[in-house]
Amino acid sequence: MSKKTDKTKDQWLAQARTLSEALPYMRRYTGKTFVIKYGGHAMGDDDLARLFARDIVLLRQVGINPIVVHGGGPQIGKMLERLKIQSEFIDGLRVTDQATVDVVEMVLAGSINKEIVSNINAQGGFAVGLSGKDGHLILARKLKRTKKDPESNIEQVLDLGLVGEPETITTHILDLFKETDTTPVIAPIGAGPDGETLNINADTVAGAIAGAVSARRLLMLTDVVGVLDKDGDLIERMTAEQARSYIKDGTIHGGMIPKVETCLQAIEDGVEGAVIIDGRVPHAVLLELFTEHGAGTLILRD
Repeated sequence: MSKKTDKTKDQWLAQARTLSEALPYMRRYTGKTFVIKYGGHAMGDDDLARLFARDIVLLRQVGINPIVVHGGGPQIGKMLERLKIQSEFIDGLRVTDQATVDVVEMVLAGSINKEIVSNINAQGGFAVGLSGKDGHLILARKLKRTKKDPESNIEQVLDLGLVGEPETITTHILDLFKETDTTPVIAPIGAGPDGETLNINADTVAGAIAGAVSARRLLMLTDVVGVLDKDGDLIERMTAEQARSYIKDGTIHGGMIPKVETCLQAIEDGVEGAVIIDGRVPHAVLLELFTEHGAGTLILRD
């Protein structure tokens, strides 16, 4: 037998082992709903975007119900810069006036959303794009933030403008997509109490939807390998109680805190588990769902 034939045989055996390992997970997750927050490098790289779309199609084909919520911060920033609209951030949130929210809606719902839908459909799937305003999917309220003035020691209300947080998720709309084997791709925009457009953090939207539909799992694609311990090593699994402890002692810090807090809130709202995974890794979603070791940090109920 030639070396080339041996190599081909080894590749086939590796593929067979992969399928064998995945089969129990496919059986376990059939009929379950998974909410996937899609953003970062995974969305900006053409090859990764194509692989992500293929993964979503595969989930549908094995009987899993994926709901995709996407971000778009870098693309929004570039468009605002092109239009010479200045951006201001408070605690990581973009202060949003009417001109800014018009751009946010244009980029998220009019550009990014359609591109993701096209990618999934090009891979043989059936996806439909919508924003939280469509069908009253996301009814939102203005987000309130306070900050203590260092001189007076008085809490001051910060004006973030048209920035919101989900108040109600209209789940029966998502049920319709599930019944028709359609993958919803959702832009994180909500309808305020007076019908105004509110810009909402995509992580927050994904967590709220996951809780509202009692998803089996919330997957957060990021640009890091997951949650790291104080030695810089990946923490593959933790309970909600351990996660809170890691926040308290500073193990979880910086921009990872709001992501973990979103996961904790989703679990409190009924999600069985939430995972922070490295979206820069090809097929990260499949690796997380269908392999023993996963692809990031899994947070489970206590």
